[in-house]
Amino acid sequence: MSIINKRLFKDEKAQVSAELILLIGILLVIVIVAGSYIFRMSNSIAGNVSEVIDAGRDTAINKL
Repeated sequence: MSIINKRLFKDEKAQVSAELILLIGILLVIVIVAGSYIFRMSNSIAGNVSEVIDAGRDTAINKL
């Protein structure tokens, strides 16, 4: 009976390791997707701010 219990214990350790690897993988995918989304959003905001600054500068120069 002790041999069977040892085999079951080893199988449980392997399953826990596999589940942990899957969880880490899922977290990594979530972080990459969220980072990509945030990066695109920040580039869009920076582009909009640049356009507003350029338009304001052009307007100020034209008034002079």
